[in-house]
Amino acid sequence: MRRYPPIADHGMIGDLQTVALVSSDGVIDWFCAPRFDSPSLFAALLDHDRGGGFRIAADVPGARVTQLYLPDTAVLVTRFLTADGVGEVVDLMPVDDPETTTDRRRILRVMRVVRGAMRFTVQCAPRFDYGRAAHTLSVADAGDYALFRGPGVDVHLQSTAPLGAAGERDVGGVVALAAGESAAVVLTVCAADGPPPEELTRQSAETAWLRTVQFWHGWLRASRYRGRWRQTVNRSAVTLKLLTYAPTGAPVAAATAGLPEQIGGERNWDYRYTWIRDASLSVRALIDLGFTEEANAFRHWLAARVAAGATASGEPFQIMYRVDGDPRLGEEVLDHLEGYRKSFPVRIGNGAADQLQLDIYGEAAYAIAQFTGVSEAAGYQGWLAVCRVLDWLAGAWDRPDEGIWETRGGRKDFTYSRLMSWVAFDRGIRLAREYARPADLNRWTAARDEIFLQVMERGWSERRQAFVQHYDTEVLDASLLLMPLVGFVSPRDPRWLSTLDAMERELVSDSLVYRYDPSASPDGLRGSEGTFTLCTFHYVMALARAGRVDEARYAFEKMLTYANHVGLFAEEIGPTGEQLGNFPQAFTHMSLITAAMTLDDELDKAEGREP
Repeated sequence: MRRYPPIADHGMIGDLQTVALVSSDGVIDWFCAPRFDSPSLFAALLDHDRGGGFRIAADVPGARVTQLYLPDTAVLVTRFLTADGVGEVVDLMPVDDPETTTDRRRILRVMRVVRGAMRFTVQCAPRFDYGRAAHTLSVADAGDYALFRGPGVDVHLQSTAPLGAAGERDVGGVVALAAGESAAVVLTVCAADGPPPEELTRQSAETAWLRTVQFWHGWLRASRYRGRWRQTVNRSAVTLKLLTYAPTGAPVAAATAGLPEQIGGERNWDYRYTWIRDASLSVRALIDLGFTEEANAFRHWLAARVAAGATASGEPFQIMYRVDGDPRLGEEVLDHLEGYRKSFPVRIGNGAADQLQLDIYGEAAYAIAQFTGVSEAAGYQGWLAVCRVLDWLAGAWDRPDEGIWETRGGRKDFTYSRLMSWVAFDRGIRLAREYARPADLNRWTAARDEIFLQVMERGWSERRQAFVQHYDTEVLDASLLLMPLVGFVSPRDPRWLSTLDAMERELVSDSLVYRYDPSASPDGLRGSEGTFTLCTFHYVMALARAGRVDEARYAFEKMLTYANHVGLFAEEIGPTGEQLGNFPQAFTHMSLITAAMTLDDELDKAEGREP
């Protein structure tokens, strides 16, 4: 078993309240419970020795391994092939009443042999609270049950094959199976002294498996996508669903914390929270796909943040929250963990939550405007809250901030922040006029127009013939690829086409897009980073809408080749094609869906078909 498999060498399972990552070695090396942002039980991905893991794999050196999802589900199969037999480990998390908040999570792992015979090694080594807390272990004499007890948390391990203690803290064993035979293991996490799990039998395991497959097939039937990349879009849709906390409708940015943007570097952040920006921009993709329930659930979560009023900083919003809306995300360093391949520090919490990022008001307004009626989107009290925010923004938009990329190098007059402030007023004005709602339209219109002129004058570089990152630089920034997508400029406006050409020369490498050049625009952090995957998909959309459809299709399909073996993307692609950063990233999969739908529409037009 490798100490640190590649970040991309994982599949993901989940139950819509948390997820687990499973490497192709058969190791669950990342699992937090009962929520995405709870302390970890398995975190070998961040420290092989101290993090804890749960391994089930063929007890055969040199076995060939493949990993795949059962089509259109979140049921993961890790297959081991040897000369003597073919065996599989099927991993899933049953989806039981996902909208109800509970502290009980289950992981089902089924071993089965489809040809010949195979021995499986089982090793379960939880480490509570990111490996900081001790636990006790008791194992039943029959070997079919074990109980790990940590601070406030019980972990029950049930097995249809006998296992035993492996030292004082862990459980292990070898399970020998012949063709047609199977064995199941269930890990149940619950609050201390909670009721024990139901008895595990082969029949109950098969029923949980079948119901989980049925859930995912039933959910995906709501998708309206019938385009050219259906399998890819379906996988991204399932990924977005897995990364959404069903009780509140809030999606997290990614499943993990601390995975590096550069191996050995310090750009290692905790992404297990809900960013206003990421989640708001996902609404359009969800609605276009037909998943209106998910879009509405996030709308309610967002409305609650709007209604909550000022944050501790005095701003109406902060850029991110926990999935239940809690704004407290204090950042700390886990000094006892070495980090993925010694990429230190390992951080939990996120200090950027206190940053000023004025673009989030535009993304929130963009999300609200996606709904069919303002009363549906906000209601009367919600509309008054929207007005309060925009009235506040009218006097607050013209300030330096930290910008979309959460730089830690000081506040600047970022062009993207101005762009999205323009979007906030533009969408607010549209809603007020379309639905005859009361609003200070004169003030909003004046602010919108002032922002537009300011961006055109100060965000534009005559020398570069391009829109730039902020007003005191001539550095380019891929966040501005959203300019035509939100309607600030036409996708074929001469200034925009010139900007697109400049980005292609400076930020694009073999169709992959860097978000900006840190060496030319210091961001307060050491080291470099890879190309930013969501920016590549935004580039595809910009090319397609600029009429460069063939180039857009080439870039899109080339980008798809960088997905991992089960269709998942991390945040970035490194210099040698490896995936970097937290994994998988929801924003990336959202932008993939949007790019696919945009490209389908433009290709249909080019081919003379109705989109």
